[in-house]
Amino acid sequence: MTATSARITALDTYDVRFPTSRELDGSDAMNPDPDYSAAYVVLRTDAADGLSGHGFAFTIGRGNDVQVAALNALRPQVVGRSVDELCADPASLGRDLTGDSQLRWLGPEKGVIHMAIGAVVNAVWDLAGRRAGKPVWQLLADAEPEWLADQVDYRYITDALTRDEAVALLTKGKQGAAERAATLRTRGYPGYTTSPGWLGYSDEKLTRLAEEAVAEGFTQIKLKVGADLGDDVRRLRAARAAVGPDIRIAIDANQRWDVAEAVEWTNALTEFDPYWIEEPTSPDDILGHATVRRAVAPVKVATGEHVQNRIVFKQLLQAGAVDVLQLDAARVGGVNENLAILLLAAKAGVPVCPHAGGVGLCELVQHLSMFDYVALSGTTENRVIEYVDHLHEHFLTPVVMNDGHYTAPTTPGFSAEMHAESIAEYRYPDGAFWIADLNDKAA
Repeated sequence: MTATSARITALDTYDVRFPTSRELDGSDAMNPDPDYSAAYVVLRTDAADGLSGHGFAFTIGRGNDVQVAALNALRPQVVGRSVDELCADPASLGRDLTGDSQLRWLGPEKGVIHMAIGAVVNAVWDLAGRRAGKPVWQLLADAEPEWLADQVDYRYITDALTRDEAVALLTKGKQGAAERAATLRTRGYPGYTTSPGWLGYSDEKLTRLAEEAVAEGFTQIKLKVGADLGDDVRRLRAARAAVGPDIRIAIDANQRWDVAEAVEWTNALTEFDPYWIEEPTSPDDILGHATVRRAVAPVKVATGEHVQNRIVFKQLLQAGAVDVLQLDAARVGGVNENLAILLLAAKAGVPVCPHAGGVGLCELVQHLSMFDYVALSGTTENRVIEYVDHLHEHFLTPVVMNDGHYTAPTTPGFSAEMHAESIAEYRYPDGAFWIADLNDKAA
């Protein structure tokens, strides 16, 4: 079998769930008991090199089976495709899947089916990086501006970004890219940590983890808020005492509030100098975010992890509704749509601080921010990637942190592949962990 005739031979899916709710890891005002989960997909090929592509959609437990079903629904559109053609033009698959005349009814370009499309498209990029011998951040940074611009779907966003503008932004981003890539490999990309701030943690655990974060080199932490104002005041007081006046503290309401409540609650916490308020209200409420932003300044407004597509991001930027844009590697239609979002943010001059944490999100999103620094925005000023110290051990190439910075990946691909042993252990409901758990409950 020659490389030019290689095809996608299978799209395999796995429902992988981790019991993070038992330690309240990931807990917030809207999601008190998350079990971090991955609807995991592997694109198998008959290529002589034996390479495969890996991707996933992130969920928090119940419903992960629904997300897996959405992945399975894409199988007929993917299996049989040419590996060479997919890797040469990942956008072709994205356009076909988002444009499918029947699947499109389930979105369009939003929700479970769109996240499934994103997982498959990301798996193609993982495969493309492996075949090119490059990590995805480098594959993107090395690409020609015209080719990258053609990876973007401009439908519904040409009033904010045209292909010509994208080419111009990417061409400008090439200036000094080699020097920035060298700096990235030496220094890494700045991160911030949410690990101290889960809502279910005691004040003692919050304080200990906040102090450890500063010792590890982080210059920003984040706390979950929104369940009880008195608790938030007490917890922020403890956090500020632990980290001192010079460390940024972001706060995150996880969509808990109506607009007026968001304004009142955020302003009640200003004595602790919060850097941003994240997801103060519904992610679909563009004008509500704009109202909050005007009312809580100089506290910044950040959102994006639940924004469903590039069109909503376009409107958030047009409406002046956000100070910080938080894209997510697995929420939208994969790398291609996140390229559009990065370009929209670059044109608007709005910093991108991606959402991560979860399971595998840190591994993925580091590539997008690193590309943005090297070959698009050209800066890390006021830009940080979220970091949470959970579940990285389940990946073949986990993130590596050094002095509060993400170390640039060197392994080819998208850092998405999980250990086969982890899948076997935590596959739901028939993995070894879940079978033992069921037996323990029955005993």
